[in-house]
Amino acid sequence: MSNNDNNNDNYQSRNRRSGNPHFAEPQSEPAVDYDEEPHHPIAWTFMAVVLLIVLIGLAFGFRAYTQARHSFGGTFQDDGIGKSRNVSGILKKRKPFSILLMGTDTGALGRHDVGRTDTIIVATVNPQKETTYLTSIPRDTKVVVNGDSQPYEKINAAYTIGGPKTAISTVQDLLNVPIDYFAIVNMGGLKQMVNSVGGVDVKPPLTFKYGNANVVKGKMTHLDGDQALDYSRMRDDDPKGDYGRQQRQRQILEKLVMKGMGISSIPRYQQILESLNGNLKTDLSFDDMIAIRSKYGPATHHIKSETLQGNEAMINGISYQVAQPDELMNVSNHIRTTLNLDPAKGLTSKQQQTNSPSNGNGGSQANNQDSSDNPGSASTAPAY
Repeated sequence: MSNNDNNNDNYQSRNRRSGNPHFAEPQSEPAVDYDEEPHHPIAWTFMAVVLLIVLIGLAFGFRAYTQARHSFGGTFQDDGIGKSRNVSGILKKRKPFSILLMGTDTGALGRHDVGRTDTIIVATVNPQKETTYLTSIPRDTKVVVNGDSQPYEKINAAYTIGGPKTAISTVQDLLNVPIDYFAIVNMGGLKQMVNSVGGVDVKPPLTFKYGNANVVKGKMTHLDGDQALDYSRMRDDDPKGDYGRQQRQRQILEKLVMKGMGISSIPRYQQILESLNGNLKTDLSFDDMIAIRSKYGPATHHIKSETLQGNEAMINGISYQVAQPDELMNVSNHIRTTLNLDPAKGLTSKQQQTNSPSNGNGGSQANNQDSSDNPGSASTAPAY
């Protein structure tokens, strides 16, 4: 293990775009089937977006509406990111859309160090099916990042390298799907969000003590903001590792949304909005939120989730999750289906590049189908 750590340090020293290394410490992630209990690895991000949409639709009167617009104005971030399709037209026509949800843990989002997005999820909202679909991407997934000096990276480095624009393009290239919006939430904001709804009650899947969290398996426990934050952060003592942490984050998500939707007082409503300030950045405008609330509300009635599965591969002493061709194809087409897009017939050239032998995938090979036979491949315009 010490040898791997040394190799890891040597590799990290080559990444100089931020004060911190690109990569988190390597870890093994167990395989998870799609049919297993769904995991939500970014509870606070999804809760922040969904809850805000819900709250905007509540009849609190003009004063609350005005305050909501003012509060939400501080979360809007337009980095001049070019859209892969006409998102305004999509919302007007009530067609399915996608949001790239990311979570970071660097303190206030205004800090110079943007940090890594160790939690990444593609959410697709389909009003016709009254369902929101969540596709988790493990943070150690091996990808190619456009414009990077390295031949490959872990996907959690994309945001560090080039901000939301690079993170979006990396996910689009990996999954061959359009990303319409992004939202990034600082993990520290979870504390304020939980406190703003008066805490949450959870039934822990295991017994552990970590920071402010001291829980017993199967015993219903009330958590305040500090406790919920530590409860959702613990990973090393969980037999399931990062996937176990994701399961606990899912619990927090559900309780936050349930309590948030039951809010009936203006002061509590205002407290929730204040908890988002400095902790949420998104290119969803306030008007976008209003449109989504009015046209897509039923899509929050059902939530389904899956995870892009990867095989562990040690490359230059660093642990990656490498998504195999069949898995990448299946997940890509499932997301495309939720967006009412035609399924692709094969991997694009960019998807193949992620798994190419020249990128040191430890023996994992991409589908060698010629990209000219792949509708939607990089050799042609993606069918968005």
